[in-house]
This record gives sequence, C-alpha cells and structure tokens, in this order.
Amino acid sequence: MFGIPKRIKDYIGRFALVDGIPFKLPVGAVNSPALMAVFPIDAEKAKDFLPAGIHPMRLWTKGLLVVTVIDYRETPIGKYIEYSIAIACTHGAKPAPRLLPAIFMKWFNTGQYVVDLPVSSEVSVKGGKGIWGMPKHQGHLNFKIDERTVSSQYDLDGKLVTYVEIDKPANTSWPIKMQASNYCSFRGMLMKSDIFLNTNFGFNLFSKAKARFVIGDHPRLQAMKELNIGPAMATIYLPSITAILDDRIESWFLTFDQLPKKAPEGFESVINLTQSEAWLSPPDAPIPPQ
Repeated sequence: MFGIPKRIKDYIGRFALVDGIPFKLPVGAVNSPALMAVFPIDAEKAKDFLPAGIHPMRLWTKGLLVVTVIDYRETPIGKYIEYSIAIACTHGAKPAPRLLPAIFMKWFNTGQYVVDLPVSSEVSVKGGKGIWGMPKHQGHLNFKIDERTVSSQYDLDGKLVTYVEIDKPANTSWPIKMQASNYCSFRGMLMKSDIFLNTNFGFNLFSKAKARFVIGDHPRLQAMKELNIGPAMATIYLPSITAILDDRIESWFLTFDQLPKKAPEGFESVINLTQSEAWLSPPDAPIPPQ
C-alpha cells in the first residue's frame, strides 16, 4: 500500500453498508484519468466564498482557484465524472502566512474548500453528500482526452456553467504519493475528508501551463467572475489515478455573527435519492470562442 494509515490497512477486504450503499473497503478508485488546473485569484475577494475558520491560502499576494475533474472508471458505486471547483485554503483560528502552507500542509491544515461539485450519477450524490458532506449534485458532464488536450464541460438547465481545457504535458511519468484534504459545508457543519493518492502525473508551470477556464452564462457560478481569475499557474494531467477515500470524517459547527435566518441544506436533500448509476445527457451548450 502507499502510506495510508494502518487503521485503513486493517480493514482491507471487509464490507460496509451505509445509507443503503454497499462498500467493499477501503473506498477507492483505480484506472481513472484526471486533470487539474490552478489559477491565481484575488485572495481578498475569495474570502466571500469561505466560511468562518477557512482562509484563502496565499502564494505571495494571490489566492488559488483549483479546478479538478476526475473521470472515475472503476469505483464501488460505478462510473461517474466529478468536476470540482475549489479554493485553496487553510483551516484555523487565524489566516496562515504566505507560501508556507503549500510546504507544511499538515501544520497549517492546508486543503481546498469545495465551492461546487457536480457529478454524473445520483448514487454519487447520495454517498458523497450524505456520508462525506461534499456539495455534490448531478450535472451534465463530459471528459475528453485528445491527442493534444484534456477537457471537461459542465452544463445545467441547457446552459454552460464552466468549461476547462489543458494542454497535455510531454511527460506523465512523475510519481506522486500524497494525502489531500477537502473542506465542504453541509448541514450547518464544516466537513473535512481526506484522499490518499498514488499515481503518475505530468505537469506544466507558469508560461508553459496552457489552460482555458470559461464561466458560462448559467447563474450558478456567476459570482466567481468577481475573483479576477488570471492565467493558469499550473496544469496537471494524471493518466490513471489510484486513490483511497478515508472513512474518517472531521466536522465542526459553522459559526456566524448572528443566528442564520435560513436553515442550511440538510439530509432532506439526500434521504430519498436512489442508487442509480445513470448519467444525465452529455453537455451540449455552446462554448464561447477564445
């Protein structure tokens, strides 16, 4: 295995049944390609998207928008695409110093706060939101690998929400073993989950990081245009990931200066969902020209 905790190794081959969803443990995925693009954003404006206790991670004066799309091909709940739009962050009482959280990730509780997370199938929504608190919902998604580029489109209601495209790196044989943390909001709680990756990847940095990220005309993410998203700082292509999702979840109350007048989304949004692995139709909204 690849640096995962002993407690996870101890239950390899056992089974779980959670919210009616059967799992052979550990919960993982293999043979699944992924793309990632990292863009500089206005760190001050990024605060508007983050709850109390979560702070934008700063590289110099900028925050980071992280777009990750995974074409899950072999998982315990079947095939699905997951399209993550997140802000790199730290967790704690105070903002962290610049740059250091990218190096000392555990010390500063570095991760990403997930703003939106469409997926292909209903069972992925049921499990990801109901168990791990991830803000999943079904969307019209695709994942395309061409000779030169890797891309993904995300539509809702017949309109484009976002489109991301990166150039393939020349070399995808760099090995990586790491733990990554996701922070999400659900049920009035801040939820943290971890994933352990063991894979090969390729990357391009700065001027070589050719990427395109388009926010379409659907209203869902229009507010993100205020982040002043700049040209990509890094692009990553992972031809075939192996990943294990930790079963341990941490959570904290989300706190506010005053009692919220409206209850946050809760279990009512997942309790009646089915275990359907069916996908919505592919996205077909037009993509604006470059």
